[in-house]
Amino acid sequence: MANQQQIELLRQGITNWNTWRKEHPETEPDLNEADLTGAILTGADLVRVNLSGAKLSAVDLTGADLSGSNLAGTNFDNAILHAANLTRADLSGASLQSTDLTEAVLKNATLLDANLQDADLAGANMRDADVTNASFKVANLKGTLITADQLKKTRPPEDIPYFQEVSWDSIIDQP
Repeated sequence: MANQQQIELLRQGITNWNTWRKEHPETEPDLNEADLTGAILTGADLVRVNLSGAKLSAVDLTGADLSGSNLAGTNFDNAILHAANLTRADLSGASLQSTDLTEAVLKNATLLDANLQDADLAGANMRDADVTNASFKVANLKGTLITADQLKKTRPPEDIPYFQEVSWDSIIDQP
């Protein structure tokens, strides 16, 4: 269960939250299962925060730092994570449908079984991210740093109705 004092501090505004984080660098906030739907968290310091199972749909996390955070099972549907830092974040089982992840950094992130249907990942850096069994149905991957080997570990297009009779091999540019 989320720490209610930490939730209230976050709701007081990003300036107060980020100041508190600088004053308490050893604290790893617990916002597990918090409902922050629609919150404006632009530029928030959410490094190593437990947000597993949280409701973050339609949240604006532009430029936020969520590196090393536990985001497993979190709902990010319709959220804005433009230029957010998600390095080494655990997004296993997270829902990121119709989420703006343009220019986001997802290096070494874990996206096992994540749902990125209709997500915009244009210009995102997914270097060494684990995307095993993730769904990228109709996601925008233009300019995304992701390898063919990574895409081959995702849910195969033939498992996704939109891509019937299509394989990643026919989509990915072969060297």
